[in-house]
Amino acid sequence: MIQLRYSLVIEATEDPDFFGFYSPDLEGFTGVGHSIEDCLYQARWGMEDHLNTLREQGLPAPPPSSNPSVVIRNDSRLQAASA
Repeated sequence: MIQLRYSLVIEATEDPDFFGFYSPDLEGFTGVGHSIEDCLYQARWGMEDHLNTLREQGLPAPPPSSNPSVVIRNDSRLQAASA
């Protein structure tokens, strides 16, 4: 079971050794991983760190998603280049 509090988008890049990821629910949260599994791991702990940083800076944290999803796709720049 994937335990994320917010939705996550994982995007393949031109480099087969790297994937980018971000959360559409958690503004400013992004990262990179070497595999889809690495992105999921990095995101789980990175989201917690991001939320802690928001709290430390006195900024509001969005409520957790009631139904978070994980989307895996090609980077939108790659899709435009192949069209």
